[in-house]
Amino acid sequence: METRIEPETTQATALTIGPCTLNSRLIAGTGKYADYETMQRALAASGCNAVTVAVRRERLVDDEGRSILDFLDLDRYTILPNTAGCFSAEDAVRVSRLGRDLLEQLENPGQHWVKLEVLGDRTTLLPDPVGTLEACRELVADGFCVLCYTSDDPIMAARLRDAGAACVMPAGSPIGSGRGIANPSAIHIIRQLLKDPDHGGSPDYPLIVDAGVGTPSDITLAMELGADGVLLNTGIAHAQDPVRMAEAMKLACLAGYHGARSGRIPKRMFASASSPWEGVISTIPGE
Repeated sequence: METRIEPETTQATALTIGPCTLNSRLIAGTGKYADYETMQRALAASGCNAVTVAVRRERLVDDEGRSILDFLDLDRYTILPNTAGCFSAEDAVRVSRLGRDLLEQLENPGQHWVKLEVLGDRTTLLPDPVGTLEACRELVADGFCVLCYTSDDPIMAARLRDAGAACVMPAGSPIGSGRGIANPSAIHIIRQLLKDPDHGGSPDYPLIVDAGVGTPSDITLAMELGADGVLLNTGIAHAQDPVRMAEAMKLACLAGYHGARSGRIPKRMFASASSPWEGVISTIPGE
C-alpha cells in the first residue's frame, strides 16, 4: 500500500527571531542583481519572506534614481536592514538607527531588528570581532533585536549571544566567495555551544549561516549541521539564471531542514546489506 505524504510535512515550521516570525528559513539579500525586475522574480522564487536591505542611501537608490523599496512588496516581505559596508562600531550603530527610522515610516515589522555587520577590512570582508561585540552591546541597550554576523569562531559566537544578540550568524566562508561551508566542524560546534544549557545556551536559540553559499548543496549541508536557517545573496544574484537558482535554494533549504530532523543512519566502516541473507543460496567461493 502506497504511503501518502501529507502536504504539511513538506514545509518547515516557522522560525521566530525577536519580534518577527518567518515562514521560510531562507533569507535572501537584495543586492548585486542585474536589475530590480530580476530581483523581484528571484525573491518570489526563493519563497523567502524576509529580505536584507543595506540602508545607506547609495545602496537604496540606483543610477536611475529608483528606490529598491519601490520594488519590494512590503505586505509580503519583512525588511531586515543591515549595516553592510560599516567598518567601525560607531558607523554600524549610526546606520542601524537610520534603518530603524526608515522602516518606522514604512510601518514594516523589520523596524525592530537589524543584521549587524562590522567588517575588518575591504579585502577579506571578515568581521571585526572587537567592533562587532561593541556595537552589539550598544544596539541591544538601545532596544534593537540584533542578528549578528560573525566568523565561525565558536567562542566569539557565544560571547555575542551573551551580549544579547537575538541570533548569531556565522559565515560559512567569506562574503561572496561561493566556497560554501568551509569549516563544517566549527559550525557544528557553534550550534552545540549556543543551544546547550550546560554552556549557557537554549535549545531554541537561533543560528543562521550567513555568507559564502554558492550552491544548493551548501544550504543543505548548513541545515544538516544544525542551522535554523540560511541567509544568502551572491549565490542567487550572480547565478547565470538567478530565478532558477533561487528555486533550487528554496528546495535545498527544505531538504536540509527535514534531513536534519529525520535521524540519519550511522556511518559504517563496512557494507550493510539491504536485504536479509537468510534463505539465500551463497555463490561466494569458499562458502
